[in-house]
Formats: sequence, C-alpha cells, structure tokens
Amino acid sequence: MALVDFIPTEGQRRIAQAITEAEKRTSGEICVHVTPRCYFSPIGKAKRKFNKLGLYKTLRRNAVLIFIAYKSQKFAIIGDTGINEALPAGYWDQEKDMLAQSLAQGRQVEGLCEVIGRIGERLAKYFPADREDLNELSNEITYED
Repeated sequence: MALVDFIPTEGQRRIAQAITEAEKRTSGEICVHVTPRCYFSPIGKAKRKFNKLGLYKTLRRNAVLIFIAYKSQKFAIIGDTGINEALPAGYWDQEKDMLAQSLAQGRQVEGLCEVIGRIGERLAKYFPADREDLNELSNEITYED
C-alpha cells in the first residue's frame, strides 16, 4: 500500500501547502500522519505516533497531529500539552466532526486542507507567529504501511 492510494501526489502537495499557510499565522506546528490500518483506539495510536515522531519536542509544546488510518476508517486529532491547556474543552470534537464528514464523502484532501486552516486560525489566537518563529517540524505528510 502506498500513500497515493489514499491521497494522490497533487493532494499531498496541497495539504503540505495548507500546513505551510496555516503555520504562517501561528508558532504552532500541524502534522498529518496516514497509515492504512489501526486495529485499536485511534487516539492511543495517535498518541504513540505523536511521541515516535517527536512532536512533543516543540519549544512551546504546541504541535497538533491529525492521524488517519484510512482502510480502518478511523482517525484522531490530538494536540500537545501547551495547546490542550489553552483551547476550550470540546474544541477537537468540532474539528473531528468536520473532518469526519469530509472523509465520509471521499473528500479527504479538501477536508484535510479545511481542518488544517481552521486549526491554524485557532492556534493563531493562542500561539501567534513571531519573527523568531522556526518551522520546527516538516509540513509533509508522514506515512507508514
């Protein structure tokens, strides 16, 4: 299985560009990870992937992971401690609902780009960009079989 089975090459570029644009407004970092299968809790798997990718190493603890197991039709959106302390309760549920609808309609690229933009807007309120901000994490989708 290859990532292009779920997101075509052009879609991958669009998603990376959406991350780049969102991160221009915030010091937060947004990452997307795709895998074919998740046999148990997508939240648990997302947390393990978050740690494995080192997303907790951002300066302000403000990374977000959008984790999708497309063949299992499961996904999760999780934030690091800095974000979770700042955002209102239930915020991630709003974003998950929007993404779930897009995924169910087969609009994964559009849905991911939209949710990335929305997350970027929200992060900008709590973690605005500054001149010294570094892009701490890659904007490319990570993938594993």
